[in-house]
Amino acid sequence: MADQTVAPEKHGPPLPASAKVLLVDDEENILRSLQRVLRREPWELTTVISGEDALAVLAEQKFDLVISDARMPGMDGPTLLAEIRRKYPWCIRILLTGYADITSTISAINDGQIYRYISKPWDDDELRLVIRQALAFQHSERRRLALEKLTRKQNKELQALNANLEEKVKERTEELEEAAGMVEVAYQELRQSYVTTTEVFSSLINKRLPAERRPNAKVIHLVKTFADYTEMGKEATENLAMAGALYNLGKLSWKDDLFAAPSDLLKKDDRLEYLKYPVTGEQLLMALEPLKDTARIIRHHQEKWNGYGVPDRLEGDQIPYESRLLKIAVDYVELQLGLILQRKVARENAIKLLKRYRNRLYDPELVDRFIDMLVELAPDIDHDDPSVKILDTLRLKPGMILARNLYAASGMLLLNEGKVLTALLIEKLAAFEQGEPDGHRYILYVREPEEDEDDTENPA
Repeated sequence: MADQTVAPEKHGPPLPASAKVLLVDDEENILRSLQRVLRREPWELTTVISGEDALAVLAEQKFDLVISDARMPGMDGPTLLAEIRRKYPWCIRILLTGYADITSTISAINDGQIYRYISKPWDDDELRLVIRQALAFQHSERRRLALEKLTRKQNKELQALNANLEEKVKERTEELEEAAGMVEVAYQELRQSYVTTTEVFSSLINKRLPAERRPNAKVIHLVKTFADYTEMGKEATENLAMAGALYNLGKLSWKDDLFAAPSDLLKKDDRLEYLKYPVTGEQLLMALEPLKDTARIIRHHQEKWNGYGVPDRLEGDQIPYESRLLKIAVDYVELQLGLILQRKVARENAIKLLKRYRNRLYDPELVDRFIDMLVELAPDIDHDDPSVKILDTLRLKPGMILARNLYAASGMLLLNEGKVLTALLIEKLAAFEQGEPDGHRYILYVREPEEDEDDTENPA
């Protein structure tokens, strides 16, 4: 059966265009009633009057969902659903039961691991809704598995292509190997943890941006550090980390130029598309029950404290706490990466902007505590690369290589990433620093030169 979808209901998961549903009941009038209720749905219905007949039909055809009565002569409903679970685990199982059939219901839950049970007499609208939800869940799981398979295939093709190309620059090669390793580790743990699944999606999102403009890892690091700093619970921390990994999931369908464009420079049509991405991200996660809290955080992370945000114009404490925190972390990171304004904003200026817009964009108490964390844990909070040293101008040495752009207090770019420091350059930096207002001091992220570079420049 082709894996097609129909347009989802508002804020609802996608539904398959068609599905095969098997109805099992020994009473013909019950089967006719079920057919009447479901006749307008886009599903192919098949009816049988016993568990034995159901297994015979299942052996010849593939069904997406089975609804079985609990009490039937011969093979009862729980026994049938347990057998279907053993032979056809992908088939969703629903039990029709009377109020007195508690023993049968418990047996179906324990042995058949049913999706839901529905009491007789049923409510027609509830019955249709349950079936739609079940088929939507099944459809989403199938698409997730298909995406995993496609990602594995593309990763293998990428590795094969890389093996046949000429050797690339060291940084690029290391980046590809690291990405391949992350994906491989994620696949090994995918069945064990939805947290690991979010890392896979996050890596796919990152591939749409240049290496120096990828925000997800930095956002995850910030929200996890803040959660530890404020002693948040484990579950809240995990939800925040997953939201940090997937907050821009709703941008995946965008054109490349829109994906990388600073948000404050977008024109009308692109701006409207941008404002939809939190809801799109939420909708993509709706069918995954363990991610429902993460989806809610993502939906509201572009709300503003003054009530002029999207999508629901929530104000103040109406905005979920985790969403308020995620917005602060996202803006802090994206300002420095040039994803909000046309130019990259230095760390100190990003902090100033957070302060300036407290009470307008941000929860004032929360942003103050976030800034306290940045100051208290600085500079380690902003990097996790063991090869990078964080030094002031007094500890710089000639030959060191700048690992990040250096900005003056005014926001002016002083030195580009990759610049090799000389004795004269270090002397000039110290002189510039003396002229900075309010005693501003430069903090530089540097790497030591490679040994072979030293040997080349200073031969014995």
